[in-house]
Amino acid sequence: MSDHDSTPAIEVRNLVKSYAGFTAVNNVSFTVQRGEILGFLGPNGAGKSTTMRILTGFLSATSGEARVCGVPVASQPSAVKRLIGYMAENNPLPEDMRVTEYLHYRGRLKELPRRKLAARIAEVLELCDLGRERHRIIGKLSKGFRQRVGIAEAILAEPPVIIMDEPTIGLDPHQIQLVRDLIASLRGRMTVIISSHILPEIEVTCDRVLIINRGRVVAAGTPGELRRDIFGHSLYKLEILGDPELLPPILESIDPTLKIDERTAPDADGFQTLQLVTRREDSISEKLLKTLAADKRFRVRGVTREHPTLEDVFLAATKRTREIIDYRKNP
Repeated sequence: MSDHDSTPAIEVRNLVKSYAGFTAVNNVSFTVQRGEILGFLGPNGAGKSTTMRILTGFLSATSGEARVCGVPVASQPSAVKRLIGYMAENNPLPEDMRVTEYLHYRGRLKELPRRKLAARIAEVLELCDLGRERHRIIGKLSKGFRQRVGIAEAILAEPPVIIMDEPTIGLDPHQIQLVRDLIASLRGRMTVIISSHILPEIEVTCDRVLIINRGRVVAAGTPGELRRDIFGHSLYKLEILGDPELLPPILESIDPTLKIDERTAPDADGFQTLQLVTRREDSISEKLLKTLAADKRFRVRGVTREHPTLEDVFLAATKRTREIIDYRKNP
């Protein structure tokens, strides 16, 4: 691998974007390696779209630095735009052009040589399963086909970086599967950043996840790494009748890292559901059940080992940072 190839696809350092006293992006830093598929997550207003618009050169940062394949965005935005295929949210497309006309038009704007353009259009039409729709007017296509036209346009010039803002929004499960397979086919060939609210799609599609909240990066890593960082290695749901204040020494005797993480209010029968967290990888469900069943101070209705989803990780990470920020404002 050459030095050029070893340069990260995306480098963001201490990025800040402020609007009239409001900080939309607050000291954000991250790196995306070449060929990697990154899921970029955050609540509405978290700063995702602002960050992506800065990366694509459509918006200038207040301070900090962003580079695409080593090229600084601030000083060379035109060069950066040649390195990025960008599919914006809601995918604005010309309603009155045919699919091949639009791709030819975009290919010329992207400075693709005429002698290669027809072959490349045929290639992306096949890759995006648009062959049968090639002569149709874009305004008459379904939402799913329009999304695929947007992806075809983004990858047309074979840029090293693709940025997609909500590529599966409004699609049915079959269309989502097609888009997922298409994105997966780009792995290793192009670097892809996907922003989406459909967290199961991010979990199965992306190599790594970046979670942003209130303009700050609050978690980054593979889904498995984030589960371990935020929840510990394992989660258990325990339905129990009895005083939970008596539980910590018992839990510690089962495993020193086993602790109560959350609890619900008692139900009509007095049972509470406790969420327990432990760093042990192997199952302790049976030991937990036997130990508590032998203690006359408790009645156990059930023990279930939980497997946190990316949605659980997202909610925990954004809740945690919101509480920290709120505390700093009002200690």
